[in-house]
Amino acid sequence: MENFTRGWVVGDFDPTIISTKDFEFAVQYFKVGEHHQKHIHKIAREISIIVYGKFLTNGQPVGKGDVIVVEPGEPMEFDCLEDGACAVIKTPSVKGDKYLL
Repeated sequence: MENFTRGWVVGDFDPTIISTKDFEFAVQYFKVGEHHQKHIHKIAREISIIVYGKFLTNGQPVGKGDVIVVEPGEPMEFDCLEDGACAVIKTPSVKGDKYLL
């Protein structure tokens, strides 16, 4: 995983295991206290599955087994409350489709 950017292993970027514009896939690990600034995707839908750990997503607590679906244009931010990991799918894979708010 250290060969990939922030856990992203499939999508329209480099390095990747599979290059495709159809979707992106990542396994991301987080440490308690990490914060990801509020952002939107104008085109892509993002689906996150909490593998383990506890997080606040848009102020709502989520944990192991929870699924978060963020539609295009919907703001998203999160805080890591307990070391954890997420599996993330974004579709389609669109370079530059992340806008900080």
